[in-house]
Amino acid sequence: MTGRRTFSYVLVDVFAERALEGNQLAVFMDGRGLSESEMQAIAREMNLSETTFILPSENQDKGIRVRIFTVSEELPFAGHPTLGTAYCIHSETRSDQVMLNLNVGSVPVSFTPSGTRSFGEMRQRDPEFGETYSREELAQAIGLQTDDVAGDVPVQVVSTGMPFAIVPIRSLEVIRRMKISWTSIAQFIERRQAKFLYFVSRETVEAGSTLHARMIFYGGEDPATGSAAGCCTAWAVKHGVLATEQRGIIEQGFEISRPSRIHIRGSKQNDAVNNIRVGGYCVEVARGEFYLPK
Repeated sequence: MTGRRTFSYVLVDVFAERALEGNQLAVFMDGRGLSESEMQAIAREMNLSETTFILPSENQDKGIRVRIFTVSEELPFAGHPTLGTAYCIHSETRSDQVMLNLNVGSVPVSFTPSGTRSFGEMRQRDPEFGETYSREELAQAIGLQTDDVAGDVPVQVVSTGMPFAIVPIRSLEVIRRMKISWTSIAQFIERRQAKFLYFVSRETVEAGSTLHARMIFYGGEDPATGSAAGCCTAWAVKHGVLATEQRGIIEQGFEISRPSRIHIRGSKQNDAVNNIRVGGYCVEVARGEFYLPK
């Protein structure tokens, strides 16, 4: 058909070991010719947690240019879009090392064979540790009891590209029954360093997991939050929840029937935490074409 532009996209489930699990992502393989407003409008049309746009160019000194959009805004960094986009590039090029040039900077993603699949792992920026919040203030603001928040590790803001406040919850039973609105979270984080809250419990559903997590944002509950997982990894290594270079798994999305498994590890030397890595599997589930007028 004449008079229209065609853009191909891939739909992948990220941090998933089988189709229809994990966090969905639409990857537009060549977004050249799209304006920023068109990218935002397409992300709203896709209505997923995030949609990414690859912008190929001859100059790739900083990596392959990628832009990430939620239904409401462009993000400087997000974990599952980074891994899922790199997976799509890896699937086409078979390169074991994919460097993405995001708004936050260059993020490398490495892939290793695992049977018929590939395991991808991204190295996130070194963490920046920010302010801490009192259990009492946080609980009262978002509708929890003070004792629902664990007291032996802090509620603390950490950023490896996007700032999350890591909120330790005392038990699996508490974190699974939580009913917290985005409105109450948004009111609490207004004028604070955190952009979102990431709730974690050291009790888990699966025996092989290290932490059970939930993340509520303006799009609802997120099945898997790779950017938060990096922040959580740094927090866990700093405060002794995870040993240096110990491999762990964050399980997320179980409450919304989108189980996700996020593989994590990080390093600590003296008091310095770095080398934060977040990984997992991806599954391609669909391909399609998007039409726009010329």
